[in-house]
Amino acid sequence: MVLPLSAAARPEIPAPPPAALPPLTASTLDTAYAANRANAAEAARMAAAHGDTHRAAADRAMAARSRHLLHFDGRGQGQAIEAFGDLAHTDHIAVLIPGSDTSLDTYDRFRTEATALQRELNRADTRTAAGTTVIAWLGYKTPDTISATVTTTGRADEAAPRLREFIRRLHGIADRHATVSLLCHSYGSVVCARAATGLDVTDLVLLGSPGTGADTAAALHTRARVWAARGTDDWVAQVPHIRTDFFGTTVGFGTDPMSPSFGASVFAAGDGGHSDYYDPGSVSVANLARIVLGETSEVTRA
Repeated sequence: MVLPLSAAARPEIPAPPPAALPPLTASTLDTAYAANRANAAEAARMAAAHGDTHRAAADRAMAARSRHLLHFDGRGQGQAIEAFGDLAHTDHIAVLIPGSDTSLDTYDRFRTEATALQRELNRADTRTAAGTTVIAWLGYKTPDTISATVTTTGRADEAAPRLREFIRRLHGIADRHATVSLLCHSYGSVVCARAATGLDVTDLVLLGSPGTGADTAAALHTRARVWAARGTDDWVAQVPHIRTDFFGTTVGFGTDPMSPSFGASVFAAGDGGHSDYYDPGSVSVANLARIVLGETSEVTRA
């Protein structure tokens, strides 16, 4: 297996440390949103003074009054966790976990996916007043697509405890009856797999997954329904599904989650490519909405 070369390192972008927040509860959400917006505004000023106009613009957009940031860290690649919907009063929560090359500099792409799913959920969910909430969880340092890091579980191992802790806190914010679904794209599916054991979620969805590091869905040790989908034009289908030792490091993620031997519920994702799972009007986004809403009998199978 040939490993790609690491991408060139980018100079560190100055930013303040994350805002000090009270414990997240339904009653402290507005305080957290305001503090994180203020932190993003300060990060924008510091990035502009550093001469990084692109990052300054990205941070400035985060500071808009309409943004509901549960977490913001403008340092380095940056991290952000953003809610779309009324998190304190909701029936269903979808948490999107991104894959490689996702950072504050590319966050708009990730945010577009989250808002597309939210629109689909709002269109499909006509039965409840509380509705749904989508959360874009950029809570870890994603690997570069062109790097050796993307072929190992290292970044996922670092991210998994953070994701577990976030899901635990999420249940303390939302109504106790709210369901939580994890929608895990590409390398994000490795993150979800590392966090899966005992995680209090209803569904775990693997989208365009290169593998999870587990041989079967049962090996994830989760009570959640495990789903998998891949668009017919997704290049990840060409990734070798192997796991081997390479100079003391385990490389690759093993069994294809789309294979019958893995044991996931495989659903239709249409003819889209690797970045098309949330495209408005697509088979994929319609099925994702059905999964999040618990309408599993309506999910179209591959």
